[in-house]
Amino acid sequence: MTVAAYCRVSTSRQKPDSQVAEIKTWLDAHGFDEEHVQWFIDEQTGRTLKRRAFERLQADIFSGTIKTVIVFKLDRLSRRLTDGINVLSDWCAKGVRVVSVTQAIDLSGAVGRMIAGVLLSLGEIELEYRQERQAAGIAVAKRKGVYQGRRRGTTKAKPERAKALRATGLQVAEIANALGTSKRTVQRYLTS
Repeated sequence: MTVAAYCRVSTSRQKPDSQVAEIKTWLDAHGFDEEHVQWFIDEQTGRTLKRRAFERLQADIFSGTIKTVIVFKLDRLSRRLTDGINVLSDWCAKGVRVVSVTQAIDLSGAVGRMIAGVLLSLGEIELEYRQERQAAGIAVAKRKGVYQGRRRGTTKAKPERAKALRATGLQVAEIANALGTSKRTVQRYLTS
């Protein structure tokens, strides 16, 4: 059986290096051979479960090849309480051990699953608070007359440049990095 290490950052501008380092430290301390660890890394929001690496992880879990999942924090799995609980319930029903290294939680028992529910709730609350703070900041800026917002139809980069880079054989992630945009934006540029 393979051990899965799952990391997630919210944008392509962020790097999962600190998560990877913490997980590697935990794996070493607990005697796991890194040759038997399969890494799954997403650069996408935790508001959705439709993430490429996460979907591959799910498929491997349900095929029975993964029996242990190691994460940096539980909110790396999902920023939505119901999604997180559903995922963890499904995994626990399949006999998958889930470990959160920075929160020192092993979900192989009932108490671990209860604590996971609390931590997932806190992750969702944090997301909602961030959105509220952003909306409040925008409201203040609008009252002061300084908020411009993003004009409709504007782009962060030139879609033609994305298509030209794709024609040279670059992958979506490489194009996103070159243009300073998200992979989702690049995919939109390529299909327009």
